[in-house]
This record gives sequence, C-alpha cells and structure tokens, in this order.
Amino acid sequence: MDTRQLKTLVAVSEQGTFARAAEIVHLTPSAVSQQMQALEQEMGVSLFNRGTRPPTLNVHGLQLLETARSVLRVVEETQSAMRGERKSGTLNIGSVRTSTIGLLPKAIVSLRSTYPDLRINLRVGLSSPMITDVHAGRLDMAIVAEHLGIPSGMVWRPFIREPLVVIAPRGTPDMDARKILETLPFVRFRSNVPLANLIDLEISKMGIVTSDTAEIDTISAIVECVAEGLGATVVPHIAVRHDKHDLLIRPFGEPQVYRQIGVVQRMASAKLDLLNLFHDKLAALAGEFGVPRV
Repeated sequence: MDTRQLKTLVAVSEQGTFARAAEIVHLTPSAVSQQMQALEQEMGVSLFNRGTRPPTLNVHGLQLLETARSVLRVVEETQSAMRGERKSGTLNIGSVRTSTIGLLPKAIVSLRSTYPDLRINLRVGLSSPMITDVHAGRLDMAIVAEHLGIPSGMVWRPFIREPLVVIAPRGTPDMDARKILETLPFVRFRSNVPLANLIDLEISKMGIVTSDTAEIDTISAIVECVAEGLGATVVPHIAVRHDKHDLLIRPFGEPQVYRQIGVVQRMASAKLDLLNLFHDKLAALAGEFGVPRV
C-alpha cells in the first residue's frame, strides 16, 4: 500500500466512477482498476460492492477511506513542514460554546496578520464529537473544558485558569457571595457542560438552597438577565472582565473555585509549531489568568 493507491481510492470515492477518478489522478481507467485490485489483495478483503454499477465502496472500503484521508493529510503536513512551510496551509480548529470563545477570533486575526498565508477554519460544537474529530485528524485542535475522556496519543493543555464569581445587579446591598445566593432569586446556568456541573456541585457543597427564577443555557444571556435585575448567578470571571453594568461581583466558592479551558490536540502532528503558537496566543489574550505552555 502506498500513497498513490490511497490518493486513487479517495478520488474514486469523490468522483463516483473509476473513469472520472482516472482523470483526477492522471491514470487510465484500467490502471485505476489495477491499483484498487492490488490494494484489495494487500488488505485481504474486498473494498467495493461490484454488484452495483458503478462499483461503490463497501464497509471495508469506507473504513480504509477514512484511514487514507488521515494518512494523506499527515504526509502533506510533513512535506510542508520539511520544506519550511509551517506558517502556511490550513489549521482546522473546533471549539465548544464557551465564554472564552470571544478570545478565539482575536487569536485567529492576530495569527493571520502575522502569517498571511495561513488559513484558519473555526467550527463550534460539542466536546465529545470535537475530541473524536481531533483523534481522527478531521480537526487539528479543539477548545474544550478540562476533560477526562482524552484518548491515548492526544493531550489536553490548559490556556486559561480563571475564578468563578457571583454577580448581582447594580444597587444590590453590599454582601458576600453566600448571602447573595441565599437572598436573591437565582438565574441558573442550565447546560450539559462541565461548567454548569461545577457550579451546581459547589452550591450543593456550600449547603445553599437557591430560589431559582430562570434557567438559561448561555453565559452571555445570563449576564444580561442579571444586569436587568432578574436575579444573581455564578459565571466565569472572563464573562464580566469588561463589566459595563456596574454589577456587584464577589468570589465564588469556599475555597475559591476555578475552571480551566484548554486545547486538545494529537501528540504527533506536523503542525505542532502552529498549534503551539495558537495556544500561546490564547494564553496571552487571557491576561492574568493565562496558563503558559509547558
């Protein structure tokens, strides 16, 4: 099995027929057929449903197709790196929906201005699919909260460690976090993410019974609701770093509770220099709560 066969397999999948694939890889249709037969012999299984016209990839073929794309991507990245082209190409980044997402466009714009040949694609989604996509090579890195389910061959590196704070509307009498949570209506962050679980767990440990008035699934919307006087809540510090509402802000937790956000990436990547640059940029933008790369 060599890269030429893998490129042909990908071309067959994308073009739909051996004849059209032959045009893409600059071979004759018979040469494409011979390559695919040789690949099947080497793998020891049939890769195509030949009962259909044109033949289509079967389960084994689709499995090998994913591997082929991953291998070809690594080869391309390595060739670029060896030619000294590390600051060009494409960086595919995923991110969960988090209050730190505001840092991402700033980091992307900054890197683009420094490396104009670099293309960065950003996709927002859920943690588990993002981690799977990084592992499969469909993403180069993903921005996720501290996560226990990191597969082998991958690493999670924090770029921000920030405190959680209790916020209350302007004009709230001066009181500590416990008193705020026990006294004011509570705007609950209701989302299936680690941050929501962290907040709920600490409130339970503190023995506080909140009087819930709303359940909202985005931090930005929660801050706006608190600013309008709906109640109090708990948010990451970054959500109120540039507070425009003159909120009452107090440390949350006994002792202070922190949350971490970081990047998941493959340990072996030809884009390691770019990934390190991106991590460093995020840590710098996080200010006093940034976590340097180790």
